[in-house]
Amino acid sequence: MGAGAVGGYFGGRLAAAGRDVTFLVREARAAALARDGLVIRSP
Repeated sequence: MGAGAVGGYFGGRLAAAGRDVTFLVREARAAALARDGLVIRSP
């Protein structure tokens, strides 16, 4: 799935639940994810 707003949210929630998730991203986004990780802020 993509790692934009919607894909990042659902993929992150699935990963937090222990599921295997693969994101398809462009090189710049891959570098940002490797550097900063995926942060989800949700109430």
